[in-house]
Amino acid sequence: MIPDHEFIKNPSVPGPTAMEVRCLLMCLADPGKGDTAVDVGCGTGGVTLELSRRAGRVYAIDKSPDAISTTEMNLKKHGLGDNVTLICSDAVEALSEIDALDIAVIGGSGGRLGEILEMVTDKLTDGGRILITAILLETRCEAVKYLKELGFDVNITELSITRGRVLERGTMMVSKNPIAVVYTDNSD
Repeated sequence: MIPDHEFIKNPSVPGPTAMEVRCLLMCLADPGKGDTAVDVGCGTGGVTLELSRRAGRVYAIDKSPDAISTTEMNLKKHGLGDNVTLICSDAVEALSEIDALDIAVIGGSGGRLGEILEMVTDKLTDGGRILITAILLETRCEAVKYLKELGFDVNITELSITRGRVLERGTMMVSKNPIAVVYTDNSD
């Protein structure tokens, strides 16, 4: 995993997704060289970079030109990107141009999670995986509801990351906001 401090950051762009969250996402998604993956709401590119290291083809989508630019800078910094297509567009429009997907990671939906999940489901190959990261309680509930309506078995894992910061007198534990990963169960 690429450490968080190794990413170029932009104050107007969220991210990167915390290393521990990216680690869980890669474990659950289990990308392989034959897989096509999409990172919806790519932000700084944390998930895009990890997918790029493992999957055969990656689409990184964000409606923010700053996010696409930051993701591109991070791909270049880490010598990645030959297998990545950056798309600066609304996710629903961008997904209409993609044929088939093995993995969909949704980190931002712009309030259109239901539409995005319907499109992703239509393009998902047999055994495909959908993973949604959610900070808001409402997004967690929507993700579970939509995925169940689409016929998926759904799992949810919440992570509360606390990292130690060494001070002169001792180590102070600093917590980050909890984040949930809502994901489809393909353990047939």
